[in-house]
Amino acid sequence: MADRRARAATTGVVTRVEQLTPHMVRVVVGGAGLAGLACGEFTDHYVKVLFPQLGVTYPDPFDMGAIRESMPRDQWPVVRTYTIRKWVPEAPELWIDFVVHGDAGIAGPWAAAAQPGDVFRFIGPGGGYVPDPAADWHLVAGDESALPAIGAALEGMPAGARVHAFIEVESPAEEQKLETAADAEVTWLHRGDRRVGEALVAAVRSLEFPEGRLHAFVHGEAAFVKDLRGYLRVDRKIPLDQLSISGYWRRGLSEDGWQSSKREWNQQVEQEQEQARA
Repeated sequence: MADRRARAATTGVVTRVEQLTPHMVRVVVGGAGLAGLACGEFTDHYVKVLFPQLGVTYPDPFDMGAIRESMPRDQWPVVRTYTIRKWVPEAPELWIDFVVHGDAGIAGPWAAAAQPGDVFRFIGPGGGYVPDPAADWHLVAGDESALPAIGAALEGMPAGARVHAFIEVESPAEEQKLETAADAEVTWLHRGDRRVGEALVAAVRSLEFPEGRLHAFVHGEAAFVKDLRGYLRVDRKIPLDQLSISGYWRRGLSEDGWQSSKREWNQQVEQEQEQARA
């Protein structure tokens, strides 16, 4: 995966906030600091958002290098990774969609309380996936955490491209209107009280795969991503270069905990699936 993250932080400002669904809030970020941002190459562009610690004053101008050198680690900004739902270079502005579940976590409560004028700092963007125009068909699948990237992917599909999209959300109230020029069959799956990914895995496994070369984007909670990765790699024998597939989060872990263990998790999953293919 290509990684285009800049080391220096970019400073923007919140220009508007939209309540998309009961649990999804869109924060639109603009400002002169975004001018010339290297964004738009991938549909899964992401940024590392820097949330300030309460009661901590940071250097002005803001400098992450200076913060790391001069301040205790427990005073550093908290970093959370979010997909760019849309980049509008002529504005310029970024759309970032946040899943909000009450007061849980850091990013969600911040987004729920965000107001125009609030400072928004981030590092990036990075990214690595864009729909392959040469593919015969596309599979996109994910939970709420992947919904912004899925929305961007559908918008980035070539006109008339054949797409099967599976999106798992909590309830019908969490569905969103998604635009695409593709020939897309979008299936919304409502989780209810079931385990995250259970309905999604069942739906993908029941799909009758079309003929031809597949290009797939599968992201979300790590456990169901592991299941679908095994299905695609072992059962369906899809080459890794035709897959963008990774856990965005893991149930029971904060992002810090997941990021620190993600590489080892991925290596273990790949080893298990290599053995299954042997």
